[in-house]
Amino acid sequence: MMRLTTDDILSLSPYVPGKPIEELERELGITNIVKLASNENPLGPSPKAVAAISGILGGLHRYPDGAGYYLKDALSKKSGWPVEGIVLGNGSNEILESLVKTFLLEGENAVMAEPSFIVYKMAAQAAGRERKVVPLKDGRHDLAAMADAVTLATKIVFIANPNNPTGTMNTADEFDVFMKRVPEDVIVVVDEAYYEYATDPAYPDTLKYLRDGRMICVLRTFSKAYGLAGLRIGYGYVPAEIAGILERTRQPFNTNTLAQAAALAALSDTAHVTESVRVNDEGKKYLYAVLDGMGISYYPTQANFIYMDIKSDAKAAFDALLGQGVIVRPMGPTQIRVTVGTMAENERFVDALKAVNFKSMSETR
Repeated sequence: MMRLTTDDILSLSPYVPGKPIEELERELGITNIVKLASNENPLGPSPKAVAAISGILGGLHRYPDGAGYYLKDALSKKSGWPVEGIVLGNGSNEILESLVKTFLLEGENAVMAEPSFIVYKMAAQAAGRERKVVPLKDGRHDLAAMADAVTLATKIVFIANPNNPTGTMNTADEFDVFMKRVPEDVIVVVDEAYYEYATDPAYPDTLKYLRDGRMICVLRTFSKAYGLAGLRIGYGYVPAEIAGILERTRQPFNTNTLAQAAALAALSDTAHVTESVRVNDEGKKYLYAVLDGMGISYYPTQANFIYMDIKSDAKAAFDALLGQGVIVRPMGPTQIRVTVGTMAENERFVDALKAVNFKSMSETR
């Protein structure tokens, strides 16, 4: 009998997204649910993006602009990187997977951190390629150890900065040292999905390595600070050679008409992004103070979520919070990740968190 697929694919666990609000309403029969599980922008999309979508609904019988000309042109003007080195994807997720499928050849490996964005490992495993996993150090990418892990067989290194799920970041100085150690033919993929939320002045300018001619791919998205998660559109600043190859392998019309129009409009609405970052910073400070008062440890974040260790069963806490209409994300045996929401949502989470009996859950594990 012919084998249906590879053992690598059969052993994959499907990606499990944050529980949708509608699903919890069906299961528990409750309303007024707060979802703080998927790092979505609580302010929603830019009004300019919504208006742009409304204005083109009558043209949906036409195929999208396959090249994404206007969006790429706007991204080029914003960044100073030429259009020839810009790629679009159905979320930055698609670009990550395309990089693995296209460039990670048989016998080559990819280096990544753990815990970090699970798709790096999933994409390499689905392709049947070796994954070299380096543990985080103090919640951050251990760039020195990752550089040590690079061998002659290494083709790609994945770095999430800020990292998901910890929200931590690596500094410009750390990146400089790392890039000097990594061979120039290794593709360094820097996932900057939470780039807009990073306010630390030590945050690196990764585009400078592109300008210096390095094999680096800087990936960003409209799903987070821009509030367009439902439209699935991301982008990457990459070497022109890599962009040209990815253009050959991507699906035709991989970014749809509504997504392109909304992203283009959202890119021009700097006020919306500024307000989103302000709300996030305000929420972080409030949650830090509450967690400190409750004695719950966490990593200070450069993203729009907080990774905390509740020192109790995370799955039981997740279920208990669900029962109170608050959706978070269990991320380890005793760790949960919570999106920073509006102040009302943050307060709702805190009330629910204080109502959970951690001691009881810990005793019944």
